[in-house]
Amino acid sequence: MHLPPHPPPGLFRLHLLRAMHLLIAVGLGISFWPLIVAPPELSADARTVIRSLLGALAVLALLGLRYPLKMIPLLLFELLWKLIWLLAFALPMALGPGLDEYASETFFACMMGVVLVPFVIPWKQVWLEYVVMPGDRWRRT
Repeated sequence: MHLPPHPPPGLFRLHLLRAMHLLIAVGLGISFWPLIVAPPELSADARTVIRSLLGALAVLALLGLRYPLKMIPLLLFELLWKLIWLLAFALPMALGPGLDEYASETFFACMMGVVLVPFVIPWKQVWLEYVVMPGDRWRRT
C-alpha cells in the first residue's frame, strides 16, 4: 500500500520542534550532566539509573536540532513518561497524603511538558507516519 506524499510541516513548526528539543537538551543537560560527570557519591542505584537515562535523553534531544521530524518519537516519549508519572504517581499522592517537596517540583516540570509538547508535535504527521503508513516488513520477500 502506497500513500500519496503529504506535505511536511512548515518552517515555523520545524522551529517549534527545534525549540522544544533545545529546551529538553538544555534543561536535562544542566540538571543531570553535572551529576553524571562528577557524581556526589559513588553508588549504583535507581537515582543513578535515572540520571543516566535522562542524560542520554538530553544528548538525543540535540539530534532534534538537526532532524526535528525524525526525532518526534523522542518528544512522544517525553510526553508519555510525564503523563504516566502524573497519572500513576502524582495524582494518587495529591489525592491522598499530599505532594512532598520532591513530588511538587517534579509535578511542575512534568506539567510543563504535558502542556507544551502537545502543541509542538505535528499530530497530522504523527498520524500519517506512525498509524496510517504501513510498518516495515517482518521478513525477507
